[in-house]
Amino acid sequence: MRLSAETLAFSSREFLRLIERIGLTGTWGWTFATHEHVWSPGVFHILGLEPGFVHPSYALLCSLVHPEDRNILDTEAEIKWDGLPRNHTVRIVRPDGSVRIVECRSEVFVGPDGRPRAARGLLLDVTDQERLNQVLARERAIGRALFEEARIFSFRRSFSPAPEATDPFAPPPEAVILTGLPYEHMAEDSFRVMPIDAREASRENFEVGYARGQPFTQVHPFILVGGQRADFRTSPVPIRDRDGLIEEWILFVRPAVGRALRATGQGRQALETMVEGRHLRAARNLLGWTMMDLAQASGLSFSTVRRLEEDGESTAARSRHRAVAALRAAGILFSLIDGDLLAVARI
Repeated sequence: MRLSAETLAFSSREFLRLIERIGLTGTWGWTFATHEHVWSPGVFHILGLEPGFVHPSYALLCSLVHPEDRNILDTEAEIKWDGLPRNHTVRIVRPDGSVRIVECRSEVFVGPDGRPRAARGLLLDVTDQERLNQVLARERAIGRALFEEARIFSFRRSFSPAPEATDPFAPPPEAVILTGLPYEHMAEDSFRVMPIDAREASRENFEVGYARGQPFTQVHPFILVGGQRADFRTSPVPIRDRDGLIEEWILFVRPAVGRALRATGQGRQALETMVEGRHLRAARNLLGWTMMDLAQASGLSFSTVRRLEEDGESTAARSRHRAVAALRAAGILFSLIDGDLLAVARI
């Protein structure tokens, strides 16, 4: 057969083989009259089995499904007689004990008499996606709890370096709940959450903070549902791409009354860009450490610690991170306070 771009692009067999090499999918066929099952190499890979060492069967597939998930599967009789297989997502326990989350899709073919004759299907390994969904669901639950208990929330906002660019703004649902302001009004101007007499000054303060490109904090009033006025503390933190350019901001919002913001995750990483030599020296003094103590705790050389404290390694983000991580592990807290000031404390 002459190879051509069309042949390579639309050869279903070759395309399936290419997809299965990724290791996340496999296909199967089942002829009811002969009880013959055919599995592609991808199915064996997903199930953790070696081709040629086991005889493919529906019973074998079901035996590998987690016991708690087996009751949702169709029985062999239901598939062969009713011809109405359903799609399922189940956990597969491989022979080595590892667990994969697999989506099963299938269809049944019927003969001229209307009776089911054969079936075919597809297995998709969706483990990574399902685990990511679980993590995201957990983060959303934590976020809801924080908001309900302490009116603390965070959201992302895109960033365009061009002055004339207008960034689309999706108002956080928490702000809508707090203020009762219609979503559309807040999308037009996020500063509508504030009293009229505070909007212009707050807008200017935020523009100055964004222009600096460093984490900062601003305290400003919100008009809550019912007309009550309350001060909130907003701390925008820039998120940069590999080239160091700001691609978006994460904004942490909490009531102004309370402790300073303690950044976590990407916010914590961005906060470290503000740590200077004077902050490292202050943290050491709080612990009673020498530069050699910090070097040993962080795994850095003495000369590297000295250059960091002299602000001689402004581009050595990895060295700064290791030094800050060692100080945090010893009980040092780096927090933003009003404006763009970085506070150092021992906890």
